[in-house]
Amino acid sequence: MTSNLIRGFGSVMIVGFAAALVACSDAEHAANSRAPTAAHEPAEQAIAEPSAAGYERNAYFGDLHVHTTYSMDAFQFGTLATPDDAYRYAQGEAIRHPGGFDMQLRRPLDFYAVTDHGVFLGVARAGADTSTAISAYPAMEPIHNLNAPENLTLESLPNRRFRAWIGGLRQGMADSEALGSEVARTMRTTWADEVAAADRHYVPGTFTTFAAYEYSTIRADGGSMHRNVIFRGTGNLPDVPFSVLRSPDPADLWSWMDELRGSGVESLAIPHNSNKSNGQMFELATWAGDPMTLSYNEQRARNEPLVEITQVKGTSETHPALSMNDEWAGFEIDPYVAGGGPLRVAKPEGGYVRDALKKGLALEAQGLGNPFRYGFIGSSDTHTAAGSYDETNFYSKVGLLDSTAALRGSVPVSDEVLNTVGLRDADSASFYVASDGRRYLMRNTSAYGASGLAAVWAEQNTREAIYDAFRRKETFATSGPRIRVRFFAGPALDVNMFATADGLTRAYAQAVPMGGDLMAKPGDAPSFLVWAARDAHSAPLQRVQIIKGWIEGGETHERVFDVACSDGLAVDPATHRCPDNGAKVNLSDCAFSADRGAGELKAVWRDPQFNEAHKAFYYARVLENPTCRWSTWDAVRAGVPPREDLAPVIQERAWSSPIWVRPADAAVR
Repeated sequence: MTSNLIRGFGSVMIVGFAAALVACSDAEHAANSRAPTAAHEPAEQAIAEPSAAGYERNAYFGDLHVHTTYSMDAFQFGTLATPDDAYRYAQGEAIRHPGGFDMQLRRPLDFYAVTDHGVFLGVARAGADTSTAISAYPAMEPIHNLNAPENLTLESLPNRRFRAWIGGLRQGMADSEALGSEVARTMRTTWADEVAAADRHYVPGTFTTFAAYEYSTIRADGGSMHRNVIFRGTGNLPDVPFSVLRSPDPADLWSWMDELRGSGVESLAIPHNSNKSNGQMFELATWAGDPMTLSYNEQRARNEPLVEITQVKGTSETHPALSMNDEWAGFEIDPYVAGGGPLRVAKPEGGYVRDALKKGLALEAQGLGNPFRYGFIGSSDTHTAAGSYDETNFYSKVGLLDSTAALRGSVPVSDEVLNTVGLRDADSASFYVASDGRRYLMRNTSAYGASGLAAVWAEQNTREAIYDAFRRKETFATSGPRIRVRFFAGPALDVNMFATADGLTRAYAQAVPMGGDLMAKPGDAPSFLVWAARDAHSAPLQRVQIIKGWIEGGETHERVFDVACSDGLAVDPATHRCPDNGAKVNLSDCAFSADRGAGELKAVWRDPQFNEAHKAFYYARVLENPTCRWSTWDAVRAGVPPREDLAPVIQERAWSSPIWVRPADAAVR
């Protein structure tokens, strides 16, 4: 370890809607997760990029997957923060975590969308408040005063089980038309408040909000099939969101969106956590198990232009079992099925985005269109109203359930904590036992990640400009750091195009940006221009890669090419890999190499295996130098070794949306 090290900057388990609950103390959180102080903030190291006349698009960062107290499961785990609180947090203010500590961003975000679950929207919060009309119904008695101050205690946690309550609510609605009407009224008024909150905090040019919600549907085996629905504006919206109460079939959601679009209300849906769908998010069948048709695929593509490729419950880019020649395929894999009960490993095939992109090429070759022509975003899926994007200051996802290191499973758990949360007599399968005999809670919270962010290239920070970027798929995703990445394909691209405004203008005029389609020219392989800039608050960049997928002879293939290396290193033409740049991490204090890596990487690349007859997609992936994972930070603060079965370091990254390259005579569907 050289002396040239700098210290890393300090800074659900939702099973069905009814999980066994555990929680935390303020003191433990204070000891294990402290916010950064101004003294640790690095000076901004801005990397200049030109504005292009006619193409003045800036990088904006945000989160399109945020839950507040209006989501039933968030309320179950103690979240009291409202949509107004969520938008204040995104603009840089501190808000309160259910565990009793403050959450605050180091830097404000540019856009934010509260996406509370449409199913029973606001009902749990209203039913627990004994001053409301809905609370008077017997079905609400089990949750009365659930989150009153005197009940936000460790002792109350074993009783926070919602499965029986939801069953009682459904039965109560079946037995009482009046209760059903009150539930519907509560959902309408809650949705109206969500939309109003988005409008209250929208500051065009400075901070953008979207009216949005989550359509939550789940397979019988627990596989997650959820989508977030984002509206372009807030005028003439429906009185209540379309939820699983109306239909569990996503195709019915798309039909509802088409109907709204016909009346002038524009929206898009974003699938998420395909990794936890048990292979069903991208299976080649409808919800009912019927074969896909052209009309079905066109409707899906029309309504779902984006996919959430990374979030707290894991990264869904690809899986080691699907991409065996990709050394970086195992990044932040949460392998478990989303539904309740014991941890069950999900089927990878059909659950990861790169696999879906290849399946889309195969469907298109059969004349069935391509339902999987996705642009990429990241988001958090926080259930505390506050996204946790920072490995050095990770407060996880759910609230009381995972608000300390011990309850996240990253440091040994004490008998005192186990007794308090009712797990003292838990089965041995509930624990990971290290080689030194220390016990850790064995939960999917330890597979969570401090991820991610959605990013766009847009002319200005407004709803219209950012939403239009969503639609044209000029979007990219990051695992948390604000890495910027541009990606173009076309003829005669020059690596120095980004050095001048004129060059960027020519790139937009002559080439296709991320998210677009490029027609191949006979005998002329296109060039790909990629540029990436580091986040000054994170580690330097190590390499830029281009991932290719293509179809040949009816079979799909993929390959990873390194195209730009840090530290003056060159790509090996035989292996298509950068040499190791020697960047290190000291696991005793999370210091990382300051003399390795780059602030900016760029390259023009031509595919050495290009065949103009093959349909293909290409996207860029940017990797930082290694840094400590949040679980290692937890261990360092607790003064214990990192848990042996968890990765001690990660390589934060960004992904551009793909560019699709087609034979010149190929029709685009």
